[in-house]
Amino acid sequence: MAVRTTVDIPEPLHEKLRHRAASQGVSIRSLIVRALEQAYAEKKKGRRMTGPMVRGKGKLGPRFPVDENPHDLIFS
Repeated sequence: MAVRTTVDIPEPLHEKLRHRAASQGVSIRSLIVRALEQAYAEKKKGRRMTGPMVRGKGKLGPRFPVDENPHDLIFS
């Protein structure tokens, strides 16, 4: 079931909608519905992170610091 909604659209935007609808051979309504569907579509989950989050060419720090306090390594 469709729901009717009234929205005030500024004239410059309405002109853009009208021209785009005419060039695509569709109605303004279908353009707006498609844009809303895309904006509110369910987002897919992203890929799992498997590699390093930050890539660089610098020297890597110790993997398992023995003598250093991890807090000092991070916040110094």
